[in-house]
Amino acid sequence: MLTRALIVVLAILNLGVATWWLLRDEPARAPLPPPPTGVAELRWLPGGTDAALAAQASAAAPTEALVEREAAPATAVAAAPAPAAATPAAPGKPAEPVKAPEPMAAVANPAQEPVAEKPAAPAVPPRCLALGPFADRAAATAAQSRAGNMLSQARLREQPAASGSARFRVLLPAAASRDDAQATVKRIVAAGLSDYYIISQGDETNAIALGQYRNREGAERRMAAVQAAGFQPRLVASGDAGQWWLEGQLATGSEPAQAQQRSGAAQQRSLECTRLR
Repeated sequence: MLTRALIVVLAILNLGVATWWLLRDEPARAPLPPPPTGVAELRWLPGGTDAALAAQASAAAPTEALVEREAAPATAVAAAPAPAAATPAAPGKPAEPVKAPEPMAAVANPAQEPVAEKPAAPAVPPRCLALGPFADRAAATAAQSRAGNMLSQARLREQPAASGSARFRVLLPAAASRDDAQATVKRIVAAGLSDYYIISQGDETNAIALGQYRNREGAERRMAAVQAAGFQPRLVASGDAGQWWLEGQLATGSEPAQAQQRSGAAQQRSLECTRLR
C-alpha cells in the first residue's frame, strides 16, 4: 500500500516538472557584437561539403579585399613620417605640436680592423770592392774622382811589384854647386834630420838623398817629416813599378760593374769591408 502511494507521488511530481518545462518562457539572449568592418562573417550552413565550399568561396572575396586595403595604408605609413601629435593645452591656450623624434644618426665610420704591420725587410749587408790596377797614384786619384758617391770610405792602396825590385827614394832637388849642396846639408842637420847623402854623379849630381824605401808608404812618411822641417822633397820610383788600386764600400743600389765602368778601371775585385776600417 505504501509503495503504491510513493509511486503515485513520484508520478505527480514528474508530471508537474514536465508541465513547468513546457510552459516556461525562453530567457532573453544578449545581442552579439557587430563584426569588424571588412571581416567576413562565418556562418554554418547545412548541406554537407558543398555548402562548406560555397561558404569559403563567399568569405574569400571580402577577406582579400581587406588584405589589399590594409597593405596600402601600411606602405604609406612606412614611407611617410607620422604626423606630430598635438600636446593638449591648458584651457585658454593653443595646443603646441609635439616634435617628431629625430632619426638616429647612422654610424659614419664603422670600426676598422687593425692592419697588421708588415715585417721589416732584412738589412742588406754592405759590399766592398777594389778597382784597378792603375799605373800610378795620380791615375788612381782621378779614378776616385770619377767614381764619386758610388764609393764610400774610399782609399788608395799600392800593390808592390811581384819581383820585389821596386824602390822609392826621397830626394831634394839638385843644387847649383857642391857648396850649395853642403849648405843645404847643414840646414838638414840643424832641423834634426838624419840619413842623408849628396849624390856626386849621374843625372842627379848635387842632389841630396834622404832615404830609400821598398814601399811607397814608408817613403811618404819620410817626405812628410822632411816637409815639416821646411824642405820640399820629391819622390822617385825605380825598378819594377807597383800597381795602384782604388778600394771602397759600394753605395746602396749600385752594382760593381757600374762602379768599374764609371771609374775606368780594367778590373774589379771583391773585398772584405773590414779591411777598410
